[in-house]
Amino acid sequence: MNVKTRIWLLPVFAALIFAIGIAVVWGFSARTSSAINAVGQVHYPYVDATTQLAAQLEALGATIQSAVAEGEKKRLDEAKERASSIRKLLEAIAKIEGKGDTAAKLKSGFDAYFAASVDTAELFLGIKQGDQAGAIPKMQAALKTLDAEVKAARVDASEGFESGLHKAEGGVSASLFAILISGLVVVVALGVGSFLVIGSVWRQLGGEPEYARDVMRQMADGDLSQDIHVAPGAEGSLLDAVRAMSQGLAAIVSDVRMGTDSMSVASREIAVGNHDLSVRTEKQATSLEQTSGNMQTLTDTVRQSAEAAAQANQLAGSAATVARKGGEVVAQVVSTMEEINTSSKKINDIIGVIDGIAFQTNILALNAAVEAARAGEQGRGFAVVASEVRSLAQRSAEAAKEIKSLIGASVDRVESGSRLVRDAGATMTEIVASVQRVSDIIGEVTAASGEQSQGIGLVNQSVVQLDQMTQQNAALVEEAAAAASSLEQQAQALQAAVATFKLR
Repeated sequence: MNVKTRIWLLPVFAALIFAIGIAVVWGFSARTSSAINAVGQVHYPYVDATTQLAAQLEALGATIQSAVAEGEKKRLDEAKERASSIRKLLEAIAKIEGKGDTAAKLKSGFDAYFAASVDTAELFLGIKQGDQAGAIPKMQAALKTLDAEVKAARVDASEGFESGLHKAEGGVSASLFAILISGLVVVVALGVGSFLVIGSVWRQLGGEPEYARDVMRQMADGDLSQDIHVAPGAEGSLLDAVRAMSQGLAAIVSDVRMGTDSMSVASREIAVGNHDLSVRTEKQATSLEQTSGNMQTLTDTVRQSAEAAAQANQLAGSAATVARKGGEVVAQVVSTMEEINTSSKKINDIIGVIDGIAFQTNILALNAAVEAARAGEQGRGFAVVASEVRSLAQRSAEAAKEIKSLIGASVDRVESGSRLVRDAGATMTEIVASVQRVSDIIGEVTAASGEQSQGIGLVNQSVVQLDQMTQQNAALVEEAAAAASSLEQQAQALQAAVATFKLR
């Protein structure tokens, strides 16, 4: 699980716990709201209606009694108006949820009572004729039945109202308790989740982000001698990887330093040898030039030395044979140059490894920066660390490229120096052998004055050629000396570049 997922896990987990708490509280609140609505829309209106019904029935009875007692027929109209109000009240009771049957019974009882009461009052008021004594028990029976139904309705309304209040109070208490429990659960869950997520991120980083940033800045400045501390149990973390990278770079830089030191010593020795060879070649060229002048004088004096010419011809073949033998000796010098060339190529391979490590580090830092950018504000510190890692990788890659370029140039110059030394060795071998044979020829020319003219002429041509070759060799030796000096300078520059890294 990556850092971004772990960071997002905490708010998601908190939102889930909070949503569950809200759902629980919502359930209890819905029950409480239902109980309160029942009290407000059913129980209280029912209590109020039954109370008004009892009061109006009492007032209706009083009106009818007053009409009979006072003999006022007009009071019956007032009683009928009260009866109309009572019927409207019964209609209101019928509209209350669950009270339709009760309202029907009350209406039936009221109609029976009101009809009996009006009938009795009309008999006593003389409005109609009938059995007055028989009407009274009928009215009383209807009144008794109605009173019982009204009392039962009032008791039912009172009990329902009290029950609704108890339910509402219980719902409020349960809601408060659920809110308290939900809050405690959310706090505990957030605490545990925060501890787990923060601990996991800490183990993945391996230490403080500021410490990691300081370490990488010192590495970017070339300081590989620092001791990087990683938190216990954070193996495989970012800081652990940085420590491993620092150790690997330190080992590589140490190897490069050793290689550059060896190359510097070898190039210095080559430069000294080429300088000595150049001095000796110049001396040889001067001697050959003087010999060429003397031979020209002898050629003018003795032109008829055929035997010397034959010996000079043999000299050319002998000089070729001796030159091949001299090549074997120079091969040893060439072998030494090739060993230097091989060491330079190994250094080039090591620089390639440094370049590869820097490239991989750059890719890793780029991925970390992308992930930190997706994390937003939470990943800002990590983005800074990733940027420092990427900067270090880029600087390491640039340094590796510069070192690789210097080593490549050194390899080319070493190869050129090998060729020049090989040519110079062959030429010098030929010069030594030719000079020795020239000395013999001069002795033979002195002894054989009759045939020296033609031989001296040929020898003169050979000496002229040797003089030209010696001049060419001198130029080549100077170039080899310059190349060796350049190689030494490049080795010193490479040493200076590697010296920027601080090792333990």
